[in-house]
Amino acid sequence: MSGPHLYDEGPEPLHTGTPRHRNGLILGIFGGTVVLGVAMVVALPLVKGGGDEQAREVTGVFLAALEAGDTETAGDLLCQAERDAGEVADVLPAYEHPGTGEVVGVEEGTLGDQDSREVRVRWDDGAQATITVVLEDGPRICGTSD
Repeated sequence: MSGPHLYDEGPEPLHTGTPRHRNGLILGIFGGTVVLGVAMVVALPLVKGGGDEQAREVTGVFLAALEAGDTETAGDLLCQAERDAGEVADVLPAYEHPGTGEVVGVEEGTLGDQDSREVRVRWDDGAQATITVVLEDGPRICGTSD
């Protein structure tokens, strides 16, 4: 390109130095991303709680919903097998008990080939039952036994 220039010498090239490679910056960004990903995986159980804690929580919510007569919430907390067993209104009476239920213990268990938690519940009148909780799109109630 020729033409009038501000200075008589002509335009200077914009980048006159040797090119610098930014490999360290790129490696730092990728390394930081990997470290952040690993930290998130490690922190996830701390945020969501372990299996025992999740089983306690879902059982407590389920019992509170039953006590309040909230069949919609209680039905949403049932596993797929329980929902397939019939209408929610027909399945829930197996879990109902007069009074307030309290979670008193959690143990590991198996339901078929699936890992589960066996949650022991005690009611005001001293009656006890075991509620099975499985992990199925989150913890779900999947059976009871006295």
